[in-house]
Amino acid sequence: MSTHIHSLILIFQILLTFIFPSISAIDQSPINIWPKPRSFTWTTPHAILISPSFTITSPPHNYLSLAVNRYLRQIQTAQYKPLLIPAINLTNSPPLQTLTITIYDINAPLSHGVNESYTLTIPSNTTSATLMAATTWAAMRGLASFSQLVWGNPARVAAGLIISDWPMFEHRGVLLDTSRNYFGVETLLRLIGAMSANKLNVFHWHITDAQSFPLVLKSEPELARKGSYGPDMQYSAEDVKRVVEFGLEHGVRIIPEIDMPGHTGSWAEAYPEIVACANMFWWPAGAPWEDRLAAEPGTGHLNPVIPKTYEVVKNIIQETTTLFPDSFYHGGADEVVPGCWKADPTIQNYLAGNKTLSQILEIFITTTNPFITSLNRTAVYWEDVILDAEIKVNASVLPAETTIMQTWNGGPTNIKRLVSAGYRTIVSSSDFYYLDCGHGDFTGNNSAYDQPFDFEQKKGGSWCNPFKTWQLIYNYDITDGLTKDEAKLVLGGEVALWSEQSDPGVLDSRIWPRASAMAEALWSGNRDETGMKRYADATDRLNEWVNRMVSLGVQAEPIQPLWCVRNPGMCNTYNPIF
Repeated sequence: MSTHIHSLILIFQILLTFIFPSISAIDQSPINIWPKPRSFTWTTPHAILISPSFTITSPPHNYLSLAVNRYLRQIQTAQYKPLLIPAINLTNSPPLQTLTITIYDINAPLSHGVNESYTLTIPSNTTSATLMAATTWAAMRGLASFSQLVWGNPARVAAGLIISDWPMFEHRGVLLDTSRNYFGVETLLRLIGAMSANKLNVFHWHITDAQSFPLVLKSEPELARKGSYGPDMQYSAEDVKRVVEFGLEHGVRIIPEIDMPGHTGSWAEAYPEIVACANMFWWPAGAPWEDRLAAEPGTGHLNPVIPKTYEVVKNIIQETTTLFPDSFYHGGADEVVPGCWKADPTIQNYLAGNKTLSQILEIFITTTNPFITSLNRTAVYWEDVILDAEIKVNASVLPAETTIMQTWNGGPTNIKRLVSAGYRTIVSSSDFYYLDCGHGDFTGNNSAYDQPFDFEQKKGGSWCNPFKTWQLIYNYDITDGLTKDEAKLVLGGEVALWSEQSDPGVLDSRIWPRASAMAEALWSGNRDETGMKRYADATDRLNEWVNRMVSLGVQAEPIQPLWCVRNPGMCNTYNPIF
């Protein structure tokens, strides 16, 4: 968006402060919005009815029109019942007839950095509310907020208020792995819809891995035909288009990840000649952990010294970018395990010439990275590619100007390492943002569970224990310890659900409301106006948001007994717990 438009919005927001000088903090408001807005002005909390003929008017735009119709249906039919009925008066003012949307830059595409700021005004003395949005996608965020201000039967809406809102971080996402276990398209659409309601804007689709290759590609049809779990567990080009279009309708970008050179065992069903250590037992009996062939069951790494490898990889990248229009392309590059490459005869011959495994990885990255960048895509890689202790490339191979790193190890330490090297960084620290942790381990014959009765369980078989609670996620400051300039390189974060022990039946409860916790922390922060962490206040608001998500068909997990909601404050603790 142009500087001129941004300045207009800032001026309007400043004027609101003078028009409504007395600000009642949303923390004390009887009705709230999740994620919490940056500015919420409500001098005299009250509500007005919504007219049975209520309409939303907006400028013509295909995706915005669909969003408007979706929210209009929700407002007209939801009859939402709050856990606690808001203790505010329903005035005799005329009912609200219209919400009028104004957009400054309606042609701005859905892309990284698009302006998502909006101002929502619901007066108490007129029949029309206004939503002023920087872009189409900002308008969708404003509609999400407006919908949360509506409840009851007949429907009523909070009135006499102004919300000025914009996100702290531009990248706020969910990663879902659809290789270990398959998730049907309808399930993915439900996830994206819930993400939009939470103002999350990136679906990182980890499509393929060692276990299966479900993406159907015309240029390489054998990969899905032989590498998927079956014809009913594949994603066709039509499926992908449906997901991408649904994302646009909800203001959610879809970023594909085809992980390589590790995590590619499923490719061996079609191309055994280009995959090292395929279909071998992942951790040979009696071998030390250092000699394993994979990070988990499901072996196979692409062989970088075989020319055929690059023919296949180039086809995959070219076709995948035609299916996914987003400017980001995730190239993977995590968990390259030394034992796998060492087990391959052709790589053994290469190493015999005083070469190293890191040089082999460098051959792969320097050859395949141009496949991505030549297609006008920004390459995203997992941090391992430059930070791994054993196999990594020199940072000069991946210039910070054209590369984004995603971190999953080391928490704040690795964030600092990446941004201090100049890389734009997406945070998925496993100690905070991995939603699969705490469910044990999926390997069979695991002696970790055969222990004396007085054994301290510690990790309980899960490498990333404990379970990541919503509080832990909410309290994570992803720019902690960074300088101001370093913090600017943190694009945002993604919670991740690796699917070894997840499927469509548990998806909602695995993700929600824990992803909601990150959504608020990345949208408006986890601290109040005084700089104090606001997780205590967040508890009450999140209870209500969970209830509203459930009313929308999202089977979010409860965070407290209903008794706590009906007895405010009685479930809190005011003593420090260590």
